Amino acid sequence: MTNPYYDPQKPHHTKDGFKNNYLTESIGGAFLRWQYERITQGLPKPPENHYAFPTVRPDLDWLRHNRTQTSATWIGHATVLMQVNGVNLLTDPVFSNRVSPVSFAGPARKVPLPMTITELPHIDVVLISHNHYDHLDKDSVLQLNRQPGGAPLFLVPLGIKPWMADIGIDNVRELDWWQQTTVPGLTLDFVPAQHWSSRTLTDRYQTLWGGWMVRTTPLSADGARVNAEVSASVSTPANVKVTGQKKPFSFFFAGDTGYSKDFADIQRRFDSVDLALLPIGAYAPRWFMRNQHIDPAEAVRVFQDLHARHAIAIHWGTFELTDEPLDAPPKALARALSDAGIAAEHFSVLDHGATLRF
Repeated sequence: MTNPYYDPQKPHHTKDGFKNNYLTESIGGAFLRWQYERITQGLPKPPENHYAFPTVRPDLDWLRHNRTQTSATWIGHATVLMQVNGVNLLTDPVFSNRVSPVSFAGPARKVPLPMTITELPHIDVVLISHNHYDHLDKDSVLQLNRQPGGAPLFLVPLGIKPWMADIGIDNVRELDWWQQTTVPGLTLDFVPAQHWSSRTLTDRYQTLWGGWMVRTTPLSADGARVNAEVSASVSTPANVKVTGQKKPFSFFFAGDTGYSKDFADIQRRFDSVDLALLPIGAYAPRWFMRNQHIDPAEAVRVFQDLHARHAIAIHWGTFELTDEPLDAPPKALARALSDAGIAAEHFSVLDHGATLRF
């Protein structure tokens, strides 16, 4: 298949699709060997808590009215509601029960949703990292496109805009690595990650993948959606944790990624980041997952590479995608942070539905 986006001046472009910056081999080989080992070894093992992961109910009224406080609410897996500079952003929205091409098979949600799409505040921007089913869910983006008050702006990697158009979603901008776009109050850059893309057996590497760097920009006095009176009248919910407030503010959303020099490249361009949303799960077995998914120790390295001030663990505890028990990633993260001499409070592991406020 010929890549319609092919640009010979860009090393990650090929005539047949896209490739990673620092990985020459293809990702995903020996899949059948992995599946055979899973079946014969009875993996993954159930978590020690027998899937009884704590879930908190977000303060929906506070989230709907908040226009001044920077906050992050982990909904599950890679789905995070970010409220920054009066803008509501949603990362890789997946609200379906399964992450699969079909509704009757495939990895099922192990932890109930803490909130539904209809309970979200009005979403202004949706960030998509790549087109795998556990990151780009058709039913979820269609429902968001029909939200009251108008569709959000969908920011997607190269190649995904035509797919969105085919399902009737038109408010879409697609970006290449290192390209930038803006919305009132925010600058958003699409940055490299080490991963791959596919939704069928024949479209591997045909669309791009990556992460997002989001930074605040000044709002005009009549700017915006800031409503100090409403915000001041809303009490802080019990499940909201409060950290020191910072302005301006930046956050990085990694999507899916293996460990690579891409993070050092990102740091050189952006210096540092206030908050990094970093995956810590879906990493076993390492011989198969290493190139595509970081493990908790590598997530700590990414945290350091980015010069991040704080991180939230994502991509764990929601769907059983790989061989480690679903409760293993936070335990491994705690060990990795201790080994690196980093205080645990700098890398938050939230309950589903919990909000971190800055």
